[in-house]
Order: sequence, then C-alpha cells, then structure tokens
Amino acid sequence: MICQDCGQRPAKFHFTKIINGEKSEINLCDQCAKEKGELSMFSDGGFSFNHLLAGLLNFDQPFKEKTQSAFSQEEVLHCERCNMTFEQFAKIGKFGCSNCYKSFNQQLEPILRRLHSGNTSHTGKIPKRIGGTIHVQKEIKHLREQLRELISKEEFEQAATIRDQIRELETKLNVQQGEGQ
Repeated sequence: MICQDCGQRPAKFHFTKIINGEKSEINLCDQCAKEKGELSMFSDGGFSFNHLLAGLLNFDQPFKEKTQSAFSQEEVLHCERCNMTFEQFAKIGKFGCSNCYKSFNQQLEPILRRLHSGNTSHTGKIPKRIGGTIHVQKEIKHLREQLRELISKEEFEQAATIRDQIRELETKLNVQQGEGQ
C-alpha cells in the first residue's frame, strides 16, 4: 500500500480517526507520519504502556501548566519510604513501593474514579451460588463501622436506624445459614 500523503513511499502506519462520529482512515509512510505529528507517542523509538497510561490520565497537562518562580519553593509531594515523587510516577506509570498508595492518595482518588466508573475501593466479586451469606456479612460489617462513627459523633437517631438495619440483616443471615444446613 502506498502512502496517501506523498504517494511515493510504502505506507507503514494505518490510522483510523473518529471525529464527531465520522470515521476516516489514512495510510502514511514514516516520514509523512512524523511530519504530521502522528507519531508523538512513538517518538522515543517505541510504544510504551506508560505513555499510554499517562495520556489516558492526562498526567502531562498539570505539570506543563506549572511554572516555577525563583521566589516560591513548592513542597514536592513524595513518598516517605522510597522517595518517589508524584511527577516521577506520572512519567513512569508505576509506584516505587506499596506506601506510595498512601502518600499519593489524594491525587489518585480522582484518577481511580475516572477509571473505575466512580468506584475507589475494590470489593471483589463473589459468585452468588457460592457466597450467599458473604454478601450479607460484608454489609453487616460495613453497617457496624457506620454505627461506630455515628455513636462517636453522638448522632443517636441515625445510629438507631443503622442498628435496626443490622438486626434485620442478622435475622436474614440466620435464616440463610439455617437453610444451608
């Protein structure tokens, strides 16, 4: 296949663009692709998953907007254990240690919400036929944590409704466990 731009060299890159619902395909040689800027992700010699991740999460934009002046010394956010900065994470796409999740929690939360349809905590997936009571037990545990918080805040009316929900779930759990035996 010949390059659609220059019409001379063989096309090595095949791009499909969808803009406002219109699909267009173009076949370019490496020289024309470089001239058009289509190879910006491949500019360092190869495709990197980290570049893809950084592009999807728009990591580059916040760092380009920052301008450092000689008068202001911003404290750079970094992990206490491995000393990795958030900017380094944005470039590499990997954390240095498990403590980085705690150190960069505030910066990660909006990213995780975008990636996981609004969820920020992993609850796992349990088949219904195997873990029928596990779902109820998890809900009871969650409600007990809420109950402790409400009692510590002295919000006793809300705590009473949570307590009643826990009692209902416990009776439901006892019935389910009785049927399983």
